[in-house]
Amino acid sequence: MKRFIPFVKTPPFVAVIRLQGAITNNGRGLDSPSLAPAFEKAFRKGKPAAVALEINCPGGSPVQSSLIAAGIRRLADEKKVPVFAFVEDVAASGGYWLACAADEIFIDACSLTGSIGVISSGFGAHEAIASYGIERRVHTAGKSKSMMDPFKPEKPADVKKLKVWLDDLHETFIAYVKSRRGPKLSDNPDLFTGEVYIGQKSVDEGLVDGIGHLVPVMKQRFGDDVQFRRYGQKKTILSRFGAQIVDDTVAGIEERAAFARFGL
Repeated sequence: MKRFIPFVKTPPFVAVIRLQGAITNNGRGLDSPSLAPAFEKAFRKGKPAAVALEINCPGGSPVQSSLIAAGIRRLADEKKVPVFAFVEDVAASGGYWLACAADEIFIDACSLTGSIGVISSGFGAHEAIASYGIERRVHTAGKSKSMMDPFKPEKPADVKKLKVWLDDLHETFIAYVKSRRGPKLSDNPDLFTGEVYIGQKSVDEGLVDGIGHLVPVMKQRFGDDVQFRRYGQKKTILSRFGAQIVDDTVAGIEERAAFARFGL
């Protein structure tokens, strides 16, 4: 009731949002539609001294990474609220894209950051199905409609087109990092090659601002009486009642594979 008493100063509070897991476009991980309500509440409910992002993310969809980061910046600029990112195990690739939406980035001494690159992976199964006497039949209108079909032999022309797409996405990623980190970045030629950095090396390269954890850093900035309000990602009713067990199992496998790329 204290906050309703006139002339009584209430302690500042920091709104905290956890960004845990891979960034997906299928509703099973971090994505813009499910995170938007949490961001709206975090920035608009009361008058937060800051919004803190707890990040543990190995990357994922470049479009969803861009949309989530853009949503954070839109609200931060509109409400004039500073944003701090606190990286746990990893903020790599799309996870680092999210971290760059913050005004300042802090990590643990063992955190992995960077991986500023774009990847496309898959499998070629044409020989496997041929060994079983299975014939792949594809009919298209438009010569590029069956591009990179995993059940057909890989074509050099298709790989060349894919490389152009990946290069374009990579340039967009680099431009965003430069727009957010600017002169803080080092002139290391390997910075945008997908290289990953750990702890103090991330600080030295300018990828992050320092080593520090959420509570002590926020107390240092806003006082020992600062409070924390947590806002979570919106989950569907089906997922909350366990009706997506198979789907969630697949998502869990995919997410573990994403983290495994960084030895986690």
